[in-house]
Amino acid sequence: MTRGNDIIISGRVTIAAPENRIRYNNVATPTVILRRNDSFAKLLKLCEGVSPVTCAVVHPCDRDSLLGPLEAAERGLIIPVFVGPERTIRSLAEAEGVELFPHRIVSTDHSHESAQKAVAMVRAGELDSLMKGSLHTDELMAAVVPSATGLRTARQISHAFVLDVPVYPRLLLVTDAAINIAPSAKEKMDIAQNAIDLAHVLKIDQPRVAILATVETVNPEMQSTVDAAVLCKMADRGQIVGGILDGPLAFDNAVSQEAAKRKKISSPVAGKADILVLPDREAGNILAKQLQYLAGADSAGIVLGTRAPIVLTSRADSVRTRLASIALMKLLARARRSSAPSEKGDLLHAA
Repeated sequence: MTRGNDIIISGRVTIAAPENRIRYNNVATPTVILRRNDSFAKLLKLCEGVSPVTCAVVHPCDRDSLLGPLEAAERGLIIPVFVGPERTIRSLAEAEGVELFPHRIVSTDHSHESAQKAVAMVRAGELDSLMKGSLHTDELMAAVVPSATGLRTARQISHAFVLDVPVYPRLLLVTDAAINIAPSAKEKMDIAQNAIDLAHVLKIDQPRVAILATVETVNPEMQSTVDAAVLCKMADRGQIVGGILDGPLAFDNAVSQEAAKRKKISSPVAGKADILVLPDREAGNILAKQLQYLAGADSAGIVLGTRAPIVLTSRADSVRTRLASIALMKLLARARRSSAPSEKGDLLHAA
């Protein structure tokens, strides 16, 4: 032991390991409690008092894709219309012991016809929204994408995950993680605007948008940093509106004020981002799933930039995820109904 530079005590300590195993029976197992904001409870509460929206459930031919919409209907979120082989749907309902009445079934012969028919009904204004059933995502989106028969608008179609991360004090939107493989700067402009408009529906009035890269400086040899700089200048010129943009920002700088401070980054977005715009789909998908499976984040997902909101469910989705995604869909459909059409054809309106 020392005090300053003076030695007060010196000596040698010998530690002998016990010869027999020592057991302690009165030591309690530590409990780990994740701090949750429970933002999804607030999301579901936003839907209270709002009439359910009509929804085409496309090819609900497995247990989860049938029972999920039925539970959402019981909670007053949607009025489902099941589009698929009627015999298969009724047999599945009987096997699961659920009642389909009074919900409508539009019978089709196969999944391709289910997608085409459901999209046509939404396009014609018969239904407010669309939900993927047991068919493949690519098959559904193939019916959505065509300009002449699908649900495209003037905007680029994109996808956003809405995440409630236990250690982050606000909802976090991650885009695009499901549709655009390697978007250009022009496409990222729409991806960012779609997410900003979604944030407004979620009562985030002036969302902070971080354009992510692996560094914080613009490097002409790194396209993601160049795109970030272009998007920020677009926002300065009014080509992207309704949010505060900054980038390039690395992930740590976007979500940690301490990291931004250490790197001497002065920004209204750094450490407080509401929206993360990723360089490409791979980065977005990996980040969203890391937050879900390693950070315990609750997640919901929605397709944006279309004439009507679309939920792309996954077989791995929990009940909470499915309900939160349907709640997003309901809020977007309500906003579309209550707003005047946009000349640009934003995520809430047809082109």
